[in-house]
Amino acid sequence: MKNISKSFPGVRALDHVNLKVEKGEVHILVGENGAGKSTLIKILCGLHTDYEGEIVIEGEKVSLKDPHDALKYGIATIHQELNQVPTMTIAENLFLGREPLGRGNMLIDDRRIYKEAKAILEAQGLTYDPHMLVRNLTVSQMQMIEIAKSVSQNARIIIMDEPTSAITDAEVKVLFQCIKRLKSEGVGIIYISHRLEEMFEIGDKVTILRDGQYIDTKDVKDVTRGDIIKMMVGRELNNIYPEKKHKVTDKVVLEVKNLTGHKRFENISFKLHAGEILGLAGLMGAGRTEIARALFGLDPIHSGEVYLEGKKIAIKNTSDAMKHGIMMATEDRKRYGLVLKATIGENIGLPNLKQFLGKSGFLLSDKKEREKEREVFDELGVKAPSMHTRASALSGGNQQKVVLAKWILANPKVFILDEPTRGIDVGAKYEIYKIMTELASKGMAIIMISSELPEVIGMCDRVIVMREHYLSGEVSGEEINQEYIMEFASANVEELRKANAR
Repeated sequence: MKNISKSFPGVRALDHVNLKVEKGEVHILVGENGAGKSTLIKILCGLHTDYEGEIVIEGEKVSLKDPHDALKYGIATIHQELNQVPTMTIAENLFLGREPLGRGNMLIDDRRIYKEAKAILEAQGLTYDPHMLVRNLTVSQMQMIEIAKSVSQNARIIIMDEPTSAITDAEVKVLFQCIKRLKSEGVGIIYISHRLEEMFEIGDKVTILRDGQYIDTKDVKDVTRGDIIKMMVGRELNNIYPEKKHKVTDKVVLEVKNLTGHKRFENISFKLHAGEILGLAGLMGAGRTEIARALFGLDPIHSGEVYLEGKKIAIKNTSDAMKHGIMMATEDRKRYGLVLKATIGENIGLPNLKQFLGKSGFLLSDKKEREKEREVFDELGVKAPSMHTRASALSGGNQQKVVLAKWILANPKVFILDEPTRGIDVGAKYEIYKIMTELASKGMAIIMISSELPEVIGMCDRVIVMREHYLSGEVSGEEINQEYIMEFASANVEELRKANAR
């Protein structure tokens, strides 16, 4: 890709950007949210056709008119936002748009679809039933299906946009093995990830973008994490995590006793203090998110007790949770955290309408609403032209700030953050971390769920660890390290069951 430039109304998204990918090379593409990575990739996969510059594939200058055209030239893309049809089976999704026809080329050959789908899955080390409906899969399973689909298209260039953002450590290993095999077959891979440690594990070269401009391309072996961050953000970022200025108090805000959710988590007990950031760690599927959903009233509690500031409460739905001051920012902000077509102001105001009532008590006061929304908008430093900007137009980091803003305005006593920095660049992560520590310093009690152990270690005052629906251990102080947490996360489940029974 040579001297690629692209403009949107009022915005120069790309300004003479270059990207060169060799056969059998994993080329990492990095940059903060808004740096132009997604725009560049959309040009390469045929989604944006109005641009300046040229694309050359194996010496041939090409013009990509649409995604089908890109696929014709051997370019396959695994998008971060999965685009599968939930009411179709895995096999049907694998062959969507390229279904093989039977005799006479009149009807789709279903038998062949399922036979070949099974072979595709097995080749990627996946044991999923090809007859299973996609809607019954987890996010991580959907991601692996999308990867298998792209690999099966015999692409010469595969674009992977945040492929590990929602998959387990075991699935990451399968993916990396797949990438190594593709490299050996001469496939060029463009790999986008905010997890910089992955770059050093699988990357050959790295290209850095900043504010729509090409900064540099380096051999991965010749750079450090600090070098990359400095080029990404234009400055040194010495401290990935802010200084912990908050103090954990003795006041117990939330206490959970023997909480059980049917087949999701069992016999969970813990306390959460004012001013504390409590980490909820464990491997994907261990039951972390399920506990959070139950405390926020999204899923039923089968048995057990919940106490808020010493008083026993009942949580039957989200209205109960919010009434008691328990709020939750979900891990999938685009599906469940935001109304993407609504403005920033409308999103912030949505769960807080009662605060905006005028003197009559039943009509909204526009002035009061604008003032309160503007106050939290400015406090969190949301970067947007105005409060009237649609949420869909924001970067991932700013979308997350809007999610936090709407709940902060609701003044929570307990704030649950599920994967609060998923899909966010390193600079935006630091800003989210600062918001969390500032909230804790004001006495807010925070539960943070994260699959990134460095984040758990860097941010939490105490960590409770889950293992296959059970609470397997708790660490604090100097014991908050990777070794202790992983030891509890991989504990013997049978021993846990015996201990819980006793």
